[in-house]
Amino acid sequence: MSTVSPQGLTVGQAATRLGVTVRALHYWDATGIASPSLRTSRGYRVYTATDLAWVQRVIVYRELEVPLEAIKALLDGENSDSVTELRRQQEQVSTQITHLQDVLRGLDRMIKARENGLLLTVEQQAEIFGPEWQSDWLGRAREQWGDTQQWAEYAEQAANRTPDDWVKIVQTNTKLDAALVTAKRAGVIPGSEAANRLAEQHRKAFNSYFHITYNMHVMLGRIYEGNPEYADHFNRREPGFAAWLREIIEANAQANGVNLEAVTWL
Repeated sequence: MSTVSPQGLTVGQAATRLGVTVRALHYWDATGIASPSLRTSRGYRVYTATDLAWVQRVIVYRELEVPLEAIKALLDGENSDSVTELRRQQEQVSTQITHLQDVLRGLDRMIKARENGLLLTVEQQAEIFGPEWQSDWLGRAREQWGDTQQWAEYAEQAANRTPDDWVKIVQTNTKLDAALVTAKRAGVIPGSEAANRLAEQHRKAFNSYFHITYNMHVMLGRIYEGNPEYADHFNRREPGFAAWLREIIEANAQANGVNLEAVTWL
C-alpha cells in the first residue's frame, strides 16, 4: 500500500485503495465500527493511515463472515475477550459447516434419486422387491416419465428412504395385493362398498411414490389392463385380475365425482 498523504484520503479514495464500496465505508462510519478521524477545510471526512489500517482489520473479519457487531467487540475489546469472541465465531462456523455437509449429502442423494429412481444396489432391489423385479424397469420409467412432476416427487421421497423403509412399503403393498386378489376370487362386485374401500386403499398406497388423484388413478388402472406387460403381471396372480382392478378403480373414482368420459392426468 502506497503512503497516505498528510491530508489523508477521501471516502472514494479510501474505498478504491481498500477494494470496498463507498457505501460500505459510509455504513461502517455511521455504525461507529470504522470512522475517518480527520476533516478537510471544507468539512469532508478523510482517512489517515491509522484509519485505513483499522478498516483493513474490519475487512479481514468481514471476509471471515464475522457479523459487524461482533467485529466491533473484537476490535474494541481486550485480547482475552477477543479470543473468546473468535472461539465463539469458530464454533458457529463449525456448526454451519456441519449443516452444509448435511445439505451437500442430501443434494447428492437427490441427484442420484432423480437419475436412478432408487438408492439401492441391484442386489438390494432383488432382495426387497422379489424375483419378478427387473432392474431395467426404473431406467425405462425414467425415460418415459423423467420430466414429469410425479417422477420428481417420487425421487424426492426415494432420496430420503432407507432399505428398511422400502421393505415396509413392499410389505404394505403385498398385503394389499393379497386382499385385492382375495376379493376378486370372492366375487366382490365393482362399485360395491367393499370394492370401493379396496380401490381407495390402492389409490392411497400410491402416496408412497407420488400423490395420485382419482383421475390419475383411473388412467393408471387403464394402463394396467391395456399394457400387455402390466396385464400379464396382474393376470398371472388371478385370471381377469387386471380388468377387475381397472373396474373397481373406475367405479370408486366415479363415486367420487370423476367423469369417466373426460379423464385427464390431473
